[in-house]
Amino acid sequence: MSGIPVADDVLDADVAVLSLDETAAALGTSSSKIRQMLRDGDLIAVRRKGQLLVPAPFLVKDGIVKGLSGTITVLSDSGYSRTEMLRWLFTPDESLPGSTPVNALRTSHHTEVKRRAQAMAF
Repeated sequence: MSGIPVADDVLDADVAVLSLDETAAALGTSSSKIRQMLRDGDLIAVRRKGQLLVPAPFLVKDGIVKGLSGTITVLSDSGYSRTEMLRWLFTPDESLPGSTPVNALRTSHHTEVKRRAQAMAF
């Protein structure tokens, strides 16, 4: 599992998480592909009890939430750590449709979320 960036587990206890095998099954791919997606910054994982877990809200029926990987890239380019990204994605923001950036992404407001992520860089 070395080489995979992992965020501190800053998620609320009520946020559902999936193992890498469950994430792979949901996306119809292999666990090694999920590990590569984590290394490439398409997803963010946390470690709980020694196990890598992906927040379930990052996935939708058709795959990864649209705009998530781009948002992660913008935040990474701005110097945010994986932990800071995860915290921001799940922090309530009543001015966003969906109340958190991740929920706004899930409701097709990826342009607004990415714009806010870009604005945070300044």
